[in-house]
Amino acid sequence: MANWPQLGSRLDCRRHQGRGSKYVVVTPKWEQEFSEYINTSQRCQKLNRKHGKKYGLLQNIEEPKHPWEAINMDWVTGLVPGGKGNFNAFLIIVDRLSKSVRYLPCHKEDKAMDTVLLFWNNIISIRGVPQIIISDRDPKFT
Repeated sequence: MANWPQLGSRLDCRRHQGRGSKYVVVTPKWEQEFSEYINTSQRCQKLNRKHGKKYGLLQNIEEPKHPWEAINMDWVTGLVPGGKGNFNAFLIIVDRLSKSVRYLPCHKEDKAMDTVLLFWNNIISIRGVPQIIISDRDPKFT
């Protein structure tokens, strides 16, 4: 067997497009050996994007007919602490129809329940419950 670990340590696994793009040494069983190395190398498996979470199917998003019926929300973090509550993040909520934006100061360390209370007190109690909420899959909610 070729010395694949030695050869593999010089390969940039983040950039190879699979086993077909990095054949360097030819031996009688090179294709099988190299496939085995790529499939068992912790370095290549860790850096391979195919092994992350699967994305859901894309869905069409209908245009809302009423304000605050559909919203987008996301966090901005890494801010310098400030304000009366020494906040270091914002929860940003955008109405998809009017493009109106609410910036809700919060803390990066807030838990899911803190975010629910912030959302309830500043959006639901004033605008009602949105029919559609679009957000990324933040680890806070998993």
